[in-house]
Amino acid sequence: MNESGGPDEKERVRITLEISYNSDIDIARKTLFDIANSSEHTCKDPEPRVRFREFGESGLVFQLLFWIEKPELRGRIIDKVSTNIFWKFKEENIEIPYPQRTLHVKKENSNIL
Repeated sequence: MNESGGPDEKERVRITLEISYNSDIDIARKTLFDIANSSEHTCKDPEPRVRFREFGESGLVFQLLFWIEKPELRGRIIDKVSTNIFWKFKEENIEIPYPQRTLHVKKENSNIL
């Protein structure tokens, strides 16, 4: 990706994450928007967006979309915004789930020789 487009080049950033099915989606949506909107590196125009994308295997999949002015800072900005999401979600009791599996063990017939 060419990140040397010049001072007027904006780039859209996407951060995809899951929240627990038990979480309040309205609080999660507002929290994500507020974090992106308050960042010094995100553009105010167009303003950040939060999308509820799908019902995932382990949680509800959301995507935070925002624009940045300096594509060369993309990695650092994603790191900062993601860190803020982590800590703010902890504060708001919004759980980021990890994959869980339930295994059913079938009992074999012990009379087979």
